[in-house]
Amino acid sequence: MTRQVAVILAGCGVFDGSEIYETTLTLLRLDQLGIGYRCFAPDMEQHHVINHATHDVAEGQTRNVLEEAARLARGDISPLSELDADAFDAVIVPGGFGVAKNLSDFATAGDAMNVIEPLKEALAGFREDAKPIGLMCISPVMAPRLLGEGIAVTVGHDPGVSGAISAMGGLHRSCGVDEIVVDFENRVVSTPAYMLATRISEAATGIFKLVDRIDEMMG
Repeated sequence: MTRQVAVILAGCGVFDGSEIYETTLTLLRLDQLGIGYRCFAPDMEQHHVINHATHDVAEGQTRNVLEEAARLARGDISPLSELDADAFDAVIVPGGFGVAKNLSDFATAGDAMNVIEPLKEALAGFREDAKPIGLMCISPVMAPRLLGEGIAVTVGHDPGVSGAISAMGGLHRSCGVDEIVVDFENRVVSTPAYMLATRISEAATGIFKLVDRIDEMMG
């Protein structure tokens, strides 16, 4: 049977949802390797809506995270509450500000952040069964809250975010845009992606390495 990877999204768009290039590159590499995937997102109102042309908050607008993420998944998506770790061999969470605004409140709470319960519940099964977990861009900041303390991850070199990871009990490892950090004991792979990338090809190198390593770890 084809191996299956769950991909958890946080909306659509770098400033208020999932980063589109990171998500697309993840799905592309999974497909190139012959790995099946299914996208999931929480069925909830997103923190706010950002006009991506002006970078301003679109006052008075509301959007649903699942409906927005469905744009990225070409409509083929399920609510996060339906994610059953038993049906998948690994999970990957792309980045984008939606991770820090919708999947968690890191954007406003910093190292006092909380992660939404459906995400905690979904990841618990993967953690319990020692299935590989891929985190990219800002997503690794959630590792201490989602998976426990003492897990090595990277967001590149950002002192503020890496400091928050450390304050929450995580271990931050500096990393180049085209590299990955692997915590073999905890089965977690991370890469900086657009925390450092200045163009799509830079992001692709690290993301492809992350997916390739997840592929190896799934055996």
